[in-house]
Amino acid sequence: MIRLSETLSLSRIVHGHWRLAGWEMDPQRLSGFIQQLLERGVSSFDHADIYGDYTCEKLFGKALAMNPPLRNQIQIITKCGIKPLSDKFPGRRVKTYDYSKGHILDSVERSLENFGTDRIDLLLLHRPAPFFEPDEVCEAFQILKKEGKVLNFGVSNFLPAQIGLLQKHCSEKLLANQVEISPLCLGFFENGNMEFCMRERIIPMAWSPLAGGRILNPETDKGKKLLAVISEIAEEMNAGSPESVVFAWLLRHPSGIIPVVGSGKAERVKRAVDSLSLSMSHEQWYRIFIAARGKDLP
Repeated sequence: MIRLSETLSLSRIVHGHWRLAGWEMDPQRLSGFIQQLLERGVSSFDHADIYGDYTCEKLFGKALAMNPPLRNQIQIITKCGIKPLSDKFPGRRVKTYDYSKGHILDSVERSLENFGTDRIDLLLLHRPAPFFEPDEVCEAFQILKKEGKVLNFGVSNFLPAQIGLLQKHCSEKLLANQVEISPLCLGFFENGNMEFCMRERIIPMAWSPLAGGRILNPETDKGKKLLAVISEIAEEMNAGSPESVVFAWLLRHPSGIIPVVGSGKAERVKRAVDSLSLSMSHEQWYRIFIAARGKDLP
């Protein structure tokens, strides 16, 4: 577990539920899967209001209802702010981002109802918006915190200047920034986000840590060379799979990266958990980084 605040500790591997609707698990089976993950030390579960066209939170809530004691053993993370085109909201003409106080409050109320819970452990703003009123966001945060409906707050896909703007207006400490990080997506290390997160003690959460499968199934020469390096290091580390090495690479970084694993297959989650016992050297980390860049360091 990694402690973010007095009311929030997250497991070192977070389980993501973006594709939950496609896993074809009924509530009983999903409830058993959650229990299985808990036994492996994965207690934090990542959602968003819009996942599965607004269905995934409710599916997860039905699973929790099968075993109510589970709620006090897990941490629920969810996001709000994106308003996509959806048959559930036929009046929308374009996709927008909405961080008005009213929308944030309404979104949280729907999430609480979907999950069948009285609190969200960590609420993230899903994406930065070109039309953004930080005072409205902060007022919503204050209301939600005072009412005990949201215990902690953060952002997703934000850049340092965008986080800084919001934090300047908010009394609530922003605890996390969920961004895409993988050996095939190095933007976190290049756009100032890594340094900003470390300076401000914001935990980076890595979505798509395997680059949507492209690391393990490369289609380019660069990707094939990267996988060859990862596989070589897997042998050196006596790792069970190259997959575990990728997670070990993320976990090794001093910023405290938390990988988000979005798979409904227990064996895939196990490979991520197995990475926690691997010891990666400083040089091994750089060998993967250099292969990912496709060129030596300057």
